[in-house]
Amino acid sequence: MSVRRIRYARLQMSLIGRRSAYKLAVRTVKMLAGWHGWESPLVRWGVLAVMLPIVWLILSTPLSDGHQLGFGLACFLSAMFLRRMPGRYVTQILIILSLVASTRYMYWRITETMTFDSWSNAFFGSGLFMAELYAWLVLVLGYIQTAWPLERKPVPLPDNVDDWPTVDVLIPSYNEPLSVVRNTVFAALAIDWPKDKIKIYILDDGRREEFRLFAEEAGVIHVTRNDNKHAKAGNINAALKNMTGDYVAIFDCDHMPTRTFLQIAMGWFLRDPKLAMLQTPHHFFSPDPFEKNLGTFKAVPNEGELFYGLVQDGNDLWNATFFCGSCAILKRSVLLEVGGIAVETVTEDAHTALKMHRLGYSTAYLAIPQAAGFATESLGGHVGQRIRWARGMAQIFRVDNPFLGKGLKLTQRLCYANAMLHFFYGLPRLVFLTAPLAYLVFDSQVIQASATTIALYALPHLLHANLTNSRMQGEFRHSFWAEVYESVLAWYILRPTLVAVINPKLGKFNVTDKGGLNMKEYFDWDIAQPYLALMSLSLLGLVAGIFRYIWVPNTDGDTVALNLAWTIYNIMMLGASIAVANEARQVRTSHRVTMKLPATLRTRSGRNFICTTTDYSDGGVGLTFPGPVDLEMGEAVRLALFRGDEEYEFDATITMARSDRVGLKFEAMNTQKAIDLVQCTFARADTWVMWGDKRKPDKPLTSLKEILFLGFAGLAILGKSTWESARAKFAVKLAAMRTASETESPAK
Repeated sequence: MSVRRIRYARLQMSLIGRRSAYKLAVRTVKMLAGWHGWESPLVRWGVLAVMLPIVWLILSTPLSDGHQLGFGLACFLSAMFLRRMPGRYVTQILIILSLVASTRYMYWRITETMTFDSWSNAFFGSGLFMAELYAWLVLVLGYIQTAWPLERKPVPLPDNVDDWPTVDVLIPSYNEPLSVVRNTVFAALAIDWPKDKIKIYILDDGRREEFRLFAEEAGVIHVTRNDNKHAKAGNINAALKNMTGDYVAIFDCDHMPTRTFLQIAMGWFLRDPKLAMLQTPHHFFSPDPFEKNLGTFKAVPNEGELFYGLVQDGNDLWNATFFCGSCAILKRSVLLEVGGIAVETVTEDAHTALKMHRLGYSTAYLAIPQAAGFATESLGGHVGQRIRWARGMAQIFRVDNPFLGKGLKLTQRLCYANAMLHFFYGLPRLVFLTAPLAYLVFDSQVIQASATTIALYALPHLLHANLTNSRMQGEFRHSFWAEVYESVLAWYILRPTLVAVINPKLGKFNVTDKGGLNMKEYFDWDIAQPYLALMSLSLLGLVAGIFRYIWVPNTDGDTVALNLAWTIYNIMMLGASIAVANEARQVRTSHRVTMKLPATLRTRSGRNFICTTTDYSDGGVGLTFPGPVDLEMGEAVRLALFRGDEEYEFDATITMARSDRVGLKFEAMNTQKAIDLVQCTFARADTWVMWGDKRKPDKPLTSLKEILFLGFAGLAILGKSTWESARAKFAVKLAAMRTASETESPAK
């Protein structure tokens, strides 16, 4: 046998051996992940006792750059191998690997990089370290909070409806137009619950006559009070004094419940007598400013989906579900026991749940969308809403700190603490966006180590955190998007959170506007000012870094390159933030919901067409037909929609007719017809359940590429908007000069 054949045979045997080892490793991991022995507390605590000394040794042992490279590669390759395997125990292993990499990085930062030789290095370096320490703490608390989502399922109600409790449905309103509130009332009227056991209230803090007349026409109860003290919380508390229901269900005035809301949610109260509150997701059928302005609606999870999709489910395991102000049911007796909805802070909902937990009551979360409403229309409105949330959580942290006081378990304290600490990200995010400028512009060494060593410790920390969070959060938040959201909001929540910690009484409640229109695209220069300032600083740092790299002698090229890469990444994030500030057009008063429903179209001449809806709103509907249809624009028709075996007809006019697609505009409806339409569409039990099923799963590299594209798009938008603004100002100035010239000419 030739030498070549011998080598080839050896190579084949080596490959077979590697495949066998890989398969054996896969089988071993799957066997360990599926072993029921992990369910024993004794086994878990035993493994923990053995692992803790080993983990501490791993965290604290100093390594040379070469050994650190090998250790980092071994951990990362292990994570890449594990991430493709199913099972929650595999996720726990990924969390451990991430915590090891991140904690080792922080230990290295504390022990080897904090010796500064000048005040500027100490100032910038300490600031960066504190921001990193905050990020590490939030990462650890986040893993604890979401490591094992409970995924609670509905509990059936008793067969005898006489055993079902009484419920008061509350719809608070202040300055929202009747057009927003009307459909929520109609949807509430469609809730499947014994009519003698449910009452629906409009809590009108605007004290408007048209609301009173509408309530009378719709058959619901209109409630007002003499003042607006304590805003929404005061509105609900004033109404509670005159109610007798066993439970109260609260909906923001733009959140329309499905007909099954109470039947899905109420069973848990009858099973658990200590249950005081059950929360369901806030679902939005209209795009928020990020989705609308960036064109990512239904393709990328919105900002709130992580909280309602994963965080609340994780809280539920620890009996720490937060009340979110809407789409929730509360036991009336417990609500009165804690003094009603909390009024001490502007996030009255979360504070109310905290008070319930302190008294030993339990809360629950059902991750089944059973109501839907409008998202904030503009970036300015979105920022205002987040400012209120941030201020309120900082107020709770100050006046009712979860780490202090009685009644909470350790895990409950940690869940509340993480929710509150999350809103302090303003300063750390600004530090991360400006940190590389300290070296590029001021030649300040913020980390006292070589660029190579920094990369060897920092990259495993960052890569593991992103890899693990992608596995845990990927269905509800795509990789790197958190940095876009935080970059947009960081400047705006910084001051309110700091002020609330110093003086919690300075906060005030502001109402989020819903249902607005935007007739043309425009760039919001006012809201974009912080992003523009940060972008200018980053571009200055980029130019300074390039100059330093090329022309300054004795420069550490690796350190310059590392900080330049960091700056370019920040520029892309800021570019995406600028793109969000470019407000897209919103010309429809009624948002369309994509949904396929069976329908029948009937013409006045007696022709019937079987069709399917493509989308609908309270103003019209889109239809598709099996083949081309002969219908004319402006033709009056009737549309039949179905709810179960019942059929409902609605008068409409054809506004678009193209082969097998037709658009209809509904004619004016009386109250009963409007209720029927909502029952056939927005209030259907299955309307929101499958909302994100067609969304592509998170892929970190793909997500990074998308954000980089948005960053370039933001830079292009900035250039275009700057040119148009300058041209408009020049035109105004030129017109003024011409007017002045024409005025002076006759005098001459």
